[in-house]
Amino acid sequence: MEAAARRELYRMMILIRTYEDAIVREYHADKKPGFDIAAGQIPGEMHLAAGQEPVAAGVCAHLRRDDAVTATHRSHHVALAKGVDINKMTAEIFGRIDGLGKGRGGHMHLFDPAVHFSSSGIVAEGLPPAVGMALAFKHEGKGRVAVAVTGEGAANQGAFHESLNLAALWKLPVVFVIEDNDWGISVSRSASTSVASNAARAAAYDMPGVRVEDNAVESVFAAAGDAVARARAGAGPSLIEVHTLRLYGHFEGDAQGYRSDLAGVPGRDPIPTYERQLRDAGVLHDADVDDAEAWACDQVENAITFAKNSAEPDPTTARDYVFA
Repeated sequence: MEAAARRELYRMMILIRTYEDAIVREYHADKKPGFDIAAGQIPGEMHLAAGQEPVAAGVCAHLRRDDAVTATHRSHHVALAKGVDINKMTAEIFGRIDGLGKGRGGHMHLFDPAVHFSSSGIVAEGLPPAVGMALAFKHEGKGRVAVAVTGEGAANQGAFHESLNLAALWKLPVVFVIEDNDWGISVSRSASTSVASNAARAAAYDMPGVRVEDNAVESVFAAAGDAVARARAGAGPSLIEVHTLRLYGHFEGDAQGYRSDLAGVPGRDPIPTYERQLRDAGVLHDADVDDAEAWACDQVENAITFAKNSAEPDPTTARDYVFA
């Protein structure tokens, strides 16, 4: 990879981590121990993707603005990498009217039609819509690609298998990406899944399946590059599973008493690992790091200010946009 491209991957990962750190700061700013999740300036649950930055940065680096991405309840990283408006996304997380969904969806239900991004709190929900969009793209004939990002727990859902089967049958331009962070809420992958790697399941649907073991952004970038190119060329779908890392709990407030790997988690953080790699290669220097951090901080803090300055929805509009 060229040095500039490697630095861009690093900058995106820094932006994502800066954003997550700021959101968790604001989430807890006005909550007390034993808090009511409905209370506070950021209502509802909060699922953070710190540690999973390589997936978002490595995959989305290959996507065009008109490509489509569906993601999970843990989606801030993918949204930012896809180019979702950071101000509107933050306002949505704060439940404000200037948000992507006018404050009605919250952080698990982000939708930005400008860049063809959506996420959902329903496990595996994003896969069938991605297949549907891929079908439309195939008929359209403009080389557009759909990407469905999901978790390893979702690979045991019927929607996962149905989506892979139909995508392979019709040779649709879709890439399925599984983020394997080892834990489906509090259940380990080994206790819930019959195969050691979900990438092995790709063979059952006659599509390439690759597992990236090291949570390295350049390894993800390489695998995603092959899969996206295959989809654009009309060769059909691919499956990528990335063995990534959940630095924090399943949700904010999760004590994680079920995890046996917590002691080793900080040492597996992919951002300092990548920074050292780039420094050793002579493509990243102190000035680059300082610039990336300052740029990310500026983007994030401005977005939080934008969200806080946005009005809360008028309660009398609660039934607006309801179809049934």
